[in-house]
Amino acid sequence: MHIVILDGYSINPGDLNWSSLETFGNLTVYDRSAPEEVQERSAGAEIVLTNKSKIPGDVIHALPQLRYIGELATGYDNVDIETAAKRNIPVCNVPGYSTSSVAQLTWALILELTYNINRRSNEVHNGAWTRSKDFCFGHEGLFELQGKTLGLIGLGQIGSAVAKIGMAFGMKIVATVRNPAKYDMPGVSFASVNECFAQADFVSLHCPLTDANREMVNKELIERMKPTAYLINTARGALVNEQDLAGALNHKQIAGAAVDVLSLEPPPAGNPLLKASNCIITPHIAWATRQARERLLYESAENIKTFLNGGLRNVVNGVKKV
Repeated sequence: MHIVILDGYSINPGDLNWSSLETFGNLTVYDRSAPEEVQERSAGAEIVLTNKSKIPGDVIHALPQLRYIGELATGYDNVDIETAAKRNIPVCNVPGYSTSSVAQLTWALILELTYNINRRSNEVHNGAWTRSKDFCFGHEGLFELQGKTLGLIGLGQIGSAVAKIGMAFGMKIVATVRNPAKYDMPGVSFASVNECFAQADFVSLHCPLTDANREMVNKELIERMKPTAYLINTARGALVNEQDLAGALNHKQIAGAAVDVLSLEPPPAGNPLLKASNCIITPHIAWATRQARERLLYESAENIKTFLNGGLRNVVNGVKKV
């Protein structure tokens, strides 16, 4: 069994090992693969694993020995799942491995927005407290979360985890979902996207990226937000029209934003959010705690073991059997 990992570095930069996958056969790990390298590197492999490297339909057609595609992630928009299904190649992802980690960073970003902790720490280190005439300074902009409204776009595993933490802070939770009747979460009320953006003091995105919601957060939707409201995105960068968000921030239409994801990663120097006012940006790290990456490798190995034993687990493209 020949197994290829196209972009292993982001998952395992050296602090983990690949032993759970090596048990299945000959494993070849590439730190990263350029688009033009994917087909050549996958040639002869029966199992190909990818995190962000794209596997388009023409590449799938060019790999006659390919039997299984594994997503080393939850999202799978980088793989042509329809073409894989036509060849009866299952595409299996790993849902839920980073739920706690992403919820944790979501709240780290929200708390940073409420206290500007890094800026105040830098001021202290630069002598502002030493020079102060009072025992404390920097009261401006501080506010409690209790009683504020948290709007969630999506209430899956991550959105639900974020909601529970919000309740612990005493916040009101409003969520936007396709079918509210499917959810039984006391303390959460439901509203349309427009209503959610209009009501919330914080809007946090926790939905998958689809053709229907690409750049859903645009000028029109942002204009519905309170001028004191904040936007948080730990989901997918392309959910946001970055030029529209940057314009809203620079013109103080909203109070601020914090994002862990951008539409193109790494971002080009001209990305408008890089110079936008009061915009915190972290480099797509929400998922990347050691514990989450360990779960990711374990669950990926379980997916492969199930496949090799004649079953299927976490299939995203409708393949029923192999």
